[in-house]
Amino acid sequence: MAKKKITVLADELLSGFLQEEGLELYHSEFVKEGRDWFLRIYIDKPEGEGYIGTEDCEKVSRFLSEKLDEADPVEQNYYLEVSSPGMDRELIKPEHYRRYVGSEVEIRLYKGKDGTKNIQGVLQEMDGDSIKVQDHDGKEWHLQLAEIAKAKLAVIF
Repeated sequence: MAKKKITVLADELLSGFLQEEGLELYHSEFVKEGRDWFLRIYIDKPEGEGYIGTEDCEKVSRFLSEKLDEADPVEQNYYLEVSSPGMDRELIKPEHYRRYVGSEVEIRLYKGKDGTKNIQGVLQEMDGDSIKVQDHDGKEWHLQLAEIAKAKLAVIF
């Protein structure tokens, strides 16, 4: 089965279960690292409703493992990992950017812009396929999502 279809199936299998448990699917991926394949499921709680705990991950892992064993969609051996996206969570989908408007972000660009590939600042807005970030010098960066190699929340202590 193709990588995309495995994540789509996992997302579908989890949909109702996560809703019943008061959880959200943040992201899923099926990737090869070295000789091993990993199905990674990142879960979250609705904004303002606390943090993901080990018990949440275990519960989702047990449920999904059982459902995947029944469906048997994956030909090769793989590891199932269920976790929180973490404090420095990657912003992948447009809804991630929308959710974290007003938050401190770290952005790495594919190609340099105004002499830099790395921008850190506050995500000001998300509009269509573009974002606005104000860096610590007060400069506003208008970026297309297609320009962004990686974006994540900045962890500030």
